[in-house]
Amino acid sequence: MPFDFAAARSNMVDGQVRTSDVTDLKLIEAFRNVARETLCPPEKAAFAYADVEIAYAPGRWLMRPREVAKLLQALDPQPGGRALAIAAPYAAAVLQAMGLTVEQLEDGDLRAPPGRDYDIIVCESAVERAPEAWISALAPGGRLGVVERRGPVGKARLYLQSEQGVAAREVFDASPHYLAGFEPQPGFAF
Repeated sequence: MPFDFAAARSNMVDGQVRTSDVTDLKLIEAFRNVARETLCPPEKAAFAYADVEIAYAPGRWLMRPREVAKLLQALDPQPGGRALAIAAPYAAAVLQAMGLTVEQLEDGDLRAPPGRDYDIIVCESAVERAPEAWISALAPGGRLGVVERRGPVGKARLYLQSEQGVAAREVFDASPHYLAGFEPQPGFAF
């Protein structure tokens, strides 16, 4: 009997996303329609809707569904917006389903966005600290969602670009894998 991905997707939305204070109906609908299993290596497709991270390439992970949903809800995506998804194929697919124009950055120098004036920038892996270039690539009113982690537990942070400068706030705790090349560098301290 073939695996019922549609049922698994529905269970994921009802059991992981909606129970995690994700209330944006457009976002929930997008999660119901995006086939996460198509973003996984074939041998891991059956785990697409489990509450786990899934490696999809060396040094690249799909974030847990509930964490992607919470991060995207904090970013408040609006149809017609322009987004950049950095090592974030699932978030990119969800944002596209919500009517945003999405560029994906998966290869090359991930610290250097390919453009500017993004309404939303999102990354599905942890970084020690968000690169300044990511923040600078935001349009006025633009938002960056990323997990910053310097130890076992990280903080999902929302950055907002405004005329007065950049503001940031913590949104929730999360511990995704580090994006390859963005791990904390060992240092000496007293």
